[in-house]
Amino acid sequence: MTLFLSGDVMTGRGVDQILPRPGSPQLREQVVTDARRYVELVESVSGPIPRPVPPGWPWGDALRLLDEQRPDVRIVNLETAVTGRGDFAPGKAIHYRMRPDNLTCLTAARIDVCALANNHVLDFGPDGLADTVDGLRRAGITPVGAGRDEAEAWRPARVDLGGGRRLVLWSVGMPSAGVLPHWAATRRRAGVAYLPEASDECADALAARIDRQTQPGDLVMVSVHWGSNWGYDVPAAQVRFAHRLVQAGVRLVHGHSSHHPRPIEAYRDGLILYGAGDLVDDYEGIGGQESYRPWLRLLHLPTFDRTGLVRLRLIPVRIRRMRLQPAAPAEARWLAALLDRLGRPSRTGFDLDADGLIILRRA
Repeated sequence: MTLFLSGDVMTGRGVDQILPRPGSPQLREQVVTDARRYVELVESVSGPIPRPVPPGWPWGDALRLLDEQRPDVRIVNLETAVTGRGDFAPGKAIHYRMRPDNLTCLTAARIDVCALANNHVLDFGPDGLADTVDGLRRAGITPVGAGRDEAEAWRPARVDLGGGRRLVLWSVGMPSAGVLPHWAATRRRAGVAYLPEASDECADALAARIDRQTQPGDLVMVSVHWGSNWGYDVPAAQVRFAHRLVQAGVRLVHGHSSHHPRPIEAYRDGLILYGAGDLVDDYEGIGGQESYRPWLRLLHLPTFDRTGLVRLRLIPVRIRRMRLQPAAPAEARWLAALLDRLGRPSRTGFDLDADGLIILRRA
């Protein structure tokens, strides 16, 4: 069974403004107060964008590339509230929302599951969160990691894989990625599945919860929003947290929050993505972090059997005009070399094959 995974998919702000049914462009950022300004910034460096674009525009060539690889389940971290209601969450510098009419942007990519335990799903309060969860369900997409109360937020997504097997997926968020403590769902409050830290205690508590709600043969995955936006270093606590989950039977730890890829580790029978990087956003034209080449992105395609990880293929892509396209050969080589260097401490290597895919090589 093969999964498609991505890091942050941010379909609000400038992306929402180019889609067929844009919502209000109003922002409450310190510098930019109109989301259409982000479209202008993109166009200033990448060229004109026709408006409106078709719903599948942000995915661009990724739609064809994914169809060629035929993943069984498609999972993204959706870092945008899907709503036209709600007030701007106080105390936040950045807010993301997409008009519900533009959910066709996600269905165009045939997304199956959206992880929601992140630092933007409550940007427009409980009403915005309710609209997001309900809208995704109506679109045939399973939300996970957030809800109207604690029970809904912590309820895992279950995907039938056939043959009596299931994918069982939890989504959790941590304060290291900007998830606010008062966004934690309770019995009486809407919110996210919140973990206060990447500690041994939190890992063991999550593992115990997983053990109570899974059965033999399940493929278990944890999607975790953690860590800073920039930098390649992974805190030792995050490594221990991920290792403890794999030791407890989790086969995939899907980390995200960083705006670029972080180390990938093949550990025992599992796979750990410490930071999957961005995929869809309106960041072109925003300078200051060019050394990370944040315009380069990855489509992650791990394959598992009943015993664990079988292989990992990564498709290098880049964003231009808010649309994904294949990375140039030199860009693919740079990404492969970067991942290979970052993977050396964990004895996880990578090669670029003749088809331009980055392939996991275990030491």
